Amino acid sequence: MRQPQLSSGLDSSWYHVSSHGTVLFYIAANQNCTINDLSETLFLTRRTVWGVIGDLRRAGMLHIRKNGRTHHYSVNLDAPFRHPVIKGLTLRHVLGKLVRMAGRDALPAITTIRTHSRSPLKSPRVA
Repeated sequence: MRQPQLSSGLDSSWYHVSSHGTVLFYIAANQNCTINDLSETLFLTRRTVWGVIGDLRRAGMLHIRKNGRTHHYSVNLDAPFRHPVIKGLTLRHVLGKLVRMAGRDALPAITTIRTHSRSPLKSPRVA
């Protein structure tokens, strides 16, 4: 079966960034976002997002602000960048410019991109 192609001609069946990286990049570009924002935009279940947020929080990569029962997330730019090959960098080196641009509203609105044919609202069937 032929793999779906992006407009650039690249194979879209895999990406460089994991769910953790995707969530971290989204939060960097959308400071003070919520679980619902992440879940709806990234086509991840709330449970998956909560798990990723928990991992990022335990790693010290997020600032969390509570407003009633709602949590708002932003990136801790002083946290270390976790990668087995890239050592000694902080998130500021990787995400600092993205956070600065988002703070100045210089980023275009982040839009959702469907990367699979399954509807994000339907769970896969279990046989």
